[in-house]
Amino acid sequence: MCGNDVTSLTPVRVEGSVLQLCSDCAKFGQPVAPPAGPAPPARGPELDYSGPWNRVALRPRRTEERDVFSDMPEIELSPDWFQRIRHARERLGWTPEEFGKRLNEKKSLVLKVESGSFRPPDATLRKIERLLKIRLTVDPNASAT
Repeated sequence: MCGNDVTSLTPVRVEGSVLQLCSDCAKFGQPVAPPAGPAPPARGPELDYSGPWNRVALRPRRTEERDVFSDMPEIELSPDWFQRIRHARERLGWTPEEFGKRLNEKKSLVLKVESGSFRPPDATLRKIERLLKIRLTVDPNASAT
């Protein structure tokens, strides 16, 4: 508590908290018996990281490989997919706000999608296709002639 550099500290309970205090400051609390079990190792080059005080060692390691292709979109969109969305919405006479409500999305998302600056997730694309009754996908096997 006082901030003095001392060689030995004593564990003392002060208002419910256990603090390591010098002998002068220890009079402000009640002494606490040292915890049973092994003490943590002293700081130095020969640290032992196998003790119960090392929470990182107790954490399970992530050894499974992550599939980077699972994050990639599975639907191949046509080059003009965002224009198709806008034209279909306008053909139905819906405003971006109304279309967003029907999609259960925000108006800002609808505007970003229609401008082509944001590619929505595949589930949202399927919802858009169902709602507007349009196709946004292109057959990857079809040859462009």
